[in-house]
Amino acid sequence: MEYIGVTLVFLFGTIIGSFLNVVIFRYNTNFSLGGRSFCLYCGKELKWYELIPLFSFLALKGRCLTCKSRLSVQYPLVEFFTGTLFLLSFIYTRDYMWGNFFYFLAYLFIVVSIMVVIFVYDLRHKIIPDGFVFVFIALSLVRPIAFPYLGENILWALLAGPLLALPFAFLFFVSSGRWMGFGDAKLALGMGWFLGIWRGGIAILFSFWIGAIISIILLFLSSKQFTMKSEIPFAPFLIIGMAIATFVPLPYLLTILGF
Repeated sequence: MEYIGVTLVFLFGTIIGSFLNVVIFRYNTNFSLGGRSFCLYCGKELKWYELIPLFSFLALKGRCLTCKSRLSVQYPLVEFFTGTLFLLSFIYTRDYMWGNFFYFLAYLFIVVSIMVVIFVYDLRHKIIPDGFVFVFIALSLVRPIAFPYLGENILWALLAGPLLALPFAFLFFVSSGRWMGFGDAKLALGMGWFLGIWRGGIAILFSFWIGAIISIILLFLSSKQFTMKSEIPFAPFLIIGMAIATFVPLPYLLTILGF
């Protein structure tokens, strides 16, 4: 029975991921978020069997059924990782928030969906969409009030947002936006309220570690296309750090950090 539940949560996540792809591609364009899905190359409206998450992309070998144009690998990746994050959210909520299970799970699904959109949008356009980050900030402020962690101090929980955002804001103003975008400061504000001071600090630390490692790899693998002056979107690293700090138990995180 448990396997059925886990499978259904993952499949539900892939369906939401399919919708998030529409949001990512259409946000801040002339296209509305409503209406039927269509091929971005030939404009043909897609049939239901062309819209099955993961399966349709694999069955069609990553090409439009009509014009045979190669489709973006973003489609299955967003569907798969949204499904995986929904599954992790289900496991996390079941283990740590059983008293508010359904409410917190729905809350976590919404937060995860927003993070997926910000992650991919920043990768594609090198900008964090204000509409989504402001919604995330508002939702994050709800977390310490409605879903406090065990033993969490509400004052420190509320201070966590500004404390994590201030270094990013400082880097932004000192460098006139060359070192860090102000969107990263806004994202860090929401992360502080969502994660709390300890988990938030760990998320930031992992973000910089992962960002440094990936940057070094890119320097070695693509020395001509990628240089020390290349602009790198930092929101994806922040979101990876946030996912680690959320879903990895705190004792394991502290052990990794040597505490």
